[in-house]
Amino acid sequence: MSMLARTDARVRPQDTEFGRDVIAGLRARPKWLWAKYFYDDRGSELFEQITALPEYYPTRTELGILEHRAAEIARFIPPGAALIEFGSGSTVKARIVLRAAPVAAYVPVDISAGFLNSEAAQLRRDLPHVRVLPVAADFTKPFELPQSVRSRPHVGFFPGSTIGNFEPSQAAEFLRHAGRLLGPGAHFIVGIDLVKDERVLEAAYDDAAGVTAAFNLNLLRRINRELGADFDVGRFRHKALYNGAQRRIEMHLESQADQNVLVCDRVIAFAAGETIHTESSYKYTVESFQALAATAGWSPAAVWTDPKGYFSLHALAKR
Repeated sequence: MSMLARTDARVRPQDTEFGRDVIAGLRARPKWLWAKYFYDDRGSELFEQITALPEYYPTRTELGILEHRAAEIARFIPPGAALIEFGSGSTVKARIVLRAAPVAAYVPVDISAGFLNSEAAQLRRDLPHVRVLPVAADFTKPFELPQSVRSRPHVGFFPGSTIGNFEPSQAAEFLRHAGRLLGPGAHFIVGIDLVKDERVLEAAYDDAAGVTAAFNLNLLRRINRELGADFDVGRFRHKALYNGAQRRIEMHLESQADQNVLVCDRVIAFAAGETIHTESSYKYTVESFQALAATAGWSPAAVWTDPKGYFSLHALAKR
């Protein structure tokens, strides 16, 4: 134990994957950072607050679909299956499926180990008949399923329109990656945010209470804490806009002045008004998402939407 601690202490921040990714993004033109790094424990807590905001329609709309269509969704989950949730976060949506379907095991996969294990412990108390086997991992990369579920039928679960955070080519690659993990004949339940009025979209990503702003700015605080950087968070502001040509919402952190920031022993210069692009959230039509999924080896099996046509849940079948 002590030898491991001494070894870890010698790892320089710039030699970690997080450090390398941050430096690469901040030295690029324009500057950018991976959205997956939002989700440290504090970021995960803030995101859960975002989901309850009046402006943030995706969570309550998707929950409505799940609650009304749970029996239909359960038909795509065979008895004794393992439900594997990519980027699980809160288990609120998974609980609806777990109560409706004959699932034997639930495997939540998330990069935020603290939040993941807290949610898993509560779920074990609430649903003792389901084996809960959390995996702390970056779900976009290869990871190992628990040994006890490898021989079971696998059903993937990826709600929340998180796939919209990927560039379309990355989304297709993720779908291929999920297909390899889940295996032939598997089903995959995926949440997709639909194209809609840009005023609705921009309000959802720039709420009046400032929770989304705090979520975005928390990324700079994480970089300060974990990489020893010296961002003055007060000299950056949250910015959200809809890019109609790309059909995506963009989140940025905008520098409020000319300034230099030290990150991993490197000086990063910012001009006043320069931004770090921290997230894109692509919006799809039902047809455009099904076409994307087809390029990755998935066939449409069913789709469910809400009355306003704001959101969709897709059942995909692995060819």
